[in-house]
Amino acid sequence: MMNINYVKEYIEKSIKENWDQPAFTDYKGKTFLYQDVAQQIHKHHKIFELWGIKKGDKISLIGRNNSNWAIVYLAAISYGAVIVPILADFANNDIHHIVNHSDSVMLFVGDSVWDNLEENSMPHLKAIFSIDTSSLLVNRDSKVGHKYQEFLKTIKNDIKKLSPQTIFYPEIPNSKLGVISYTSGTTGFSKGVMLSLNSLVANVDFGRKNIGLKPKDKLVSFLPLAHAYGCAFEFLMPFSVGCHITFLTRVPSPKIILQAFQEIKPKLVLAVPLIIEKIYKKQILPIINKPTMKVLINVPILNKAIYQKINAKLTDAFGGNFLEIVIGGAPINKEVEEFLRKIRFKYTVGYGMTECGPLISYIGWEKIKAGSCGVLLPGLQIKIDSSNPESEAGEILIKGENVMEGYYKNEEATKKTLIDGWLHTGDLGIIDNDGFIFIKGRSKSMILGPSGQNIYPEELEARFNNLPFVTESLIIEKNNRLIALVYPDLDAADEAKMKSADIERIMEHHRVDVNKNLPQYSQITKIKLYPEEFEKTPKKSIKRFLYQISEN
Repeated sequence: MMNINYVKEYIEKSIKENWDQPAFTDYKGKTFLYQDVAQQIHKHHKIFELWGIKKGDKISLIGRNNSNWAIVYLAAISYGAVIVPILADFANNDIHHIVNHSDSVMLFVGDSVWDNLEENSMPHLKAIFSIDTSSLLVNRDSKVGHKYQEFLKTIKNDIKKLSPQTIFYPEIPNSKLGVISYTSGTTGFSKGVMLSLNSLVANVDFGRKNIGLKPKDKLVSFLPLAHAYGCAFEFLMPFSVGCHITFLTRVPSPKIILQAFQEIKPKLVLAVPLIIEKIYKKQILPIINKPTMKVLINVPILNKAIYQKINAKLTDAFGGNFLEIVIGGAPINKEVEEFLRKIRFKYTVGYGMTECGPLISYIGWEKIKAGSCGVLLPGLQIKIDSSNPESEAGEILIKGENVMEGYYKNEEATKKTLIDGWLHTGDLGIIDNDGFIFIKGRSKSMILGPSGQNIYPEELEARFNNLPFVTESLIIEKNNRLIALVYPDLDAADEAKMKSADIERIMEHHRVDVNKNLPQYSQITKIKLYPEEFEKTPKKSIKRFLYQISEN
């Protein structure tokens, strides 16, 4: 166990040392100094006391990224409660289920989510509060009603008396449960991942030591905070350093994200491959595919200067001030990665999962090997479940400080995933002599070829996804045949005044072209056009289990 006390070192100490500095800003909205955060934490602690919340009690939290969301999270952790962050994109019935299954006694909810929830479907909650207005929405304890009104009259004066010298939070052992995170994975229904404070410490401490952020550095938080990746590295770690975090507060379209980057010029950028790949496809490919540019790039003297200009353009798109871009959540497209390396773009790829809170492997952009996702974090052990881990892909097994305690109230799933202390990730990979990890796919998505060959659909999808008029693709297997479901780029097709028959003809041409470079056993036998974007998890991985179609 790490000897850093999470609450004392990373919440209390940061507040004291950065008292007069900005902590949180809602994009185009209010800014909270670290002292404001302290005041709001104090207020929430008093609310917890009023409703009789005990250490270890569960508090659910759901809403879009914003300052109040972050404050509730910090308040719960520093009180000794267990926070249950829930993704705002979950269906209403799933939210009801998670609140009940987690045994939550209090709920903080964004107004847009609350409008669609049924309070009677969550009968065990003592109280429900709005994140957006801080107002009490539901109170089921009649004894508290009058006390709460009195509390509201006195709390403003009470919190004004706070100073760095008066901030003291309880010493909560890192062994205590801190978070129950319900993930929606690509292989089925959500499970409540139990993360101790030690898992949070391991992730935050690693980020502090290896990413290079300093007090007052600016960040933009746009990944969902209810997901471990965004929570750890766009919120918890930067807060512990004394950074200034701007929450996007809205659905993060690439246009809005890039606009925020231009204004805020963040020191660190976290991204999922989808965002990088969209920028590459929409902004970079049209430039490098011009006939004259193709000629110039092949001239050794000129291509270096051209690549430098493209690098500068891409760097500027992300604000131009970042130490590096950390890509995680899913594998990056091989073609895109090769181009980023050619132009010496400051990116790196990390690997993790919620069950590790989330980070498993990482290395800085200057040292990353192409196709890899860095090296194992200190404090972790790794095994590749194959006879030759350097060349033969096997399931990645992890043991160590980051690893979850198990799935909440789900002993069966825990036993299947945690075996003799080893976390069975469900991911397939290899590890080279230098310790670099290469992900080959999900073991549950791997397709067994006709003669026992391993086929990784992600690798085939990557070949399709950069082709003209393809938005995204999904490879499935039916009756020993590989079928590509393709969601076409309908905007581009409209612009080119194409009809359905034209799109089908182009897709068939793509199929033939892709097959030319594939072994017989992994060739695509058919393309089936799909009418809408594929449903995805919070990490933007396609929910593959939804698309096992019946073919005639």
